[in-house]
Amino acid sequence: MIVFDNATKIYESADKKVKAVDRINLHVEEGQICVFLGPSGCGKTTLLRMVNRLIPLSGGAIHVNGKSIESFDTIELRRSIGYVIQQIGLFPNMTIEQNICVVPKLLGWDRKKMQNRYDELMELMGLNPDEYRKRYPWELSGGQQQRIGVARALAADPPVMLMDEPFGALDPIMRERIQNEFLRIQQNVKKTILFVSHDIDEAIRLGDKIAIFKAGQLMQYGTPDEILSNPKDEFVEDFVGGDRALKRLTLLTVHDLFFKLKHPRKLNGDARHSGSPTIDMETNLRTALSVILSSPTGEAVVADSKNNHVGLLNLHDFEALADIHPFELKSSV
Repeated sequence: MIVFDNATKIYESADKKVKAVDRINLHVEEGQICVFLGPSGCGKTTLLRMVNRLIPLSGGAIHVNGKSIESFDTIELRRSIGYVIQQIGLFPNMTIEQNICVVPKLLGWDRKKMQNRYDELMELMGLNPDEYRKRYPWELSGGQQQRIGVARALAADPPVMLMDEPFGALDPIMRERIQNEFLRIQQNVKKTILFVSHDIDEAIRLGDKIAIFKAGQLMQYGTPDEILSNPKDEFVEDFVGGDRALKRLTLLTVHDLFFKLKHPRKLNGDARHSGSPTIDMETNLRTALSVILSSPTGEAVVADSKNNHVGLLNLHDFEALADIHPFELKSSV
C-alpha cells in the first residue's frame, strides 16, 4: 500500500514560491495500478518521483507498506522500488542480461541466482532468454527495449513500481501490444504500481484507480468507471472527453452485456451462416459495437470459450446498459 498524507512540493526562487504538488491525500491499495493523469505541468511526475525521493518532500508524508519513505536510507529505498521511464534508460555498453541484473548485482546476489532471475523474467516478457542474453540494447526494437526496461525494474522483485509514461514513445500498434503484455505480467506479479500518463484511453485500459491532477491539486480519484460516469467537475469532464459513454464500453465485455439481457436472442435456423460476424464473450463492448455497426446484417453472433454459438447481439441490445443509449453511441464510433 502507498499512502500520500498531505504530500507537498514547493519550489522557491528569489521572488516567489510555486506549489508543484499541493497537499495530496490518497491511498493506493496493494497490488493495484493507479494511473496519475493530467495535462503537462500538473504535478503528476513530480509526485511520482517524490515516492523514491528523487524529489524531496516539502511537507506532508508518504508511506510505503506502512513505513515512511523518510525512514529509509535513500539508496536502500531506490533499490527496493522498480522505476521505468519513457526513455527506458538501458545501459548501451551492457548486454541485455547485464542490464536486467544491475540491481540484483548491487544487492550481492550470486551468479546462479541472477541467471535464474534473468531467465524467469525473459520468459515472463515473452522473450527467449538465450537469444537475447548477449545482445545489446541497440540491437533491439523499441518494443523489445521497453519490455527489457520493465524486466529490469522487476529484477529484484520490488513490491512497488513507478512508471513514468513508459510506453509514450511507441507507435499506437506497438503501444497496445505492450499494454496487453503489461497487463498479462501484472496478473502474475501483482505489484503496486504508480503509472504516469497523459492519455485517458491508456489510463482506462490499465488503471484499477485513476488520479486526475490540475496545477498540483488532486481533482478526482476513483475507478475508471466512477470517473467516466460521474466526473466531479467541468475540468474532469473536459479532460476525459465528450465520448465518455463510448470510453465506458471498453470497461465491459460481451459477457457483461449478454447476461444483462432479460431475453438474449438465440440462434435459429442458419443464423450462423447468414453473414453475421462472430464475437467472443471476452470482446470489449466498444469493439463489439464497431463490429455490429459494420455488420451487413446489423448483428453479431456470440461465441463462448469453446467456440459454441450461443446467441445474437444487435444495436438495440445495448439499451440494457444503464445511462448508455446506443443511438448516442452510433454517431461516435
